[in-house]
Amino acid sequence: MVKIIKIDTVEVEKPAELNVILGQTHFIKSVEDIYEALVTAVPGIKFGLAFCEASGDCLIRSDGSDPKLVKLAEENAQKIGAGHSFIVFLRDCYPVNVLNAIKAVPEVCRIYAATANPLEVVIIEKGDSRGILGVIDGVKPKGIESEKDKEARKSFLRKIGYKR
Repeated sequence: MVKIIKIDTVEVEKPAELNVILGQTHFIKSVEDIYEALVTAVPGIKFGLAFCEASGDCLIRSDGSDPKLVKLAEENAQKIGAGHSFIVFLRDCYPVNVLNAIKAVPEVCRIYAATANPLEVVIIEKGDSRGILGVIDGVKPKGIESEKDKEARKSFLRKIGYKR
């Protein structure tokens, strides 16, 4: 018997100024636990979160502090449709501010991407099941940084408060 699989990509749709985190988790309580991790890591954080259940009711579970971002997370989770995947959209916050908190959630298995870049999700589908093979994050390198580029990088990190 031949089992047919399909491999495709799904573009994450988001405004350019938003950051996104895409990951895998394994339990229905993930939505509440990731929510708690986010609000604890950055008080006042603006975010939307959606999780694709892979068994039982197989619903997209969602929560967040910003209704527009919750809706965006739900829409993208539905497009991705991969079991046990979750997606978080962040406004006025960088993934670096929350990644360790999310990774510390016991049911989180992995993080595929944390980026503001254009993002595509490589999906594999077999029958009623879908999974994430990986991601395409941004564009390929255009060269090796020069001394001028190094100075610009260092200046930028100090400007946004990540280095002194």
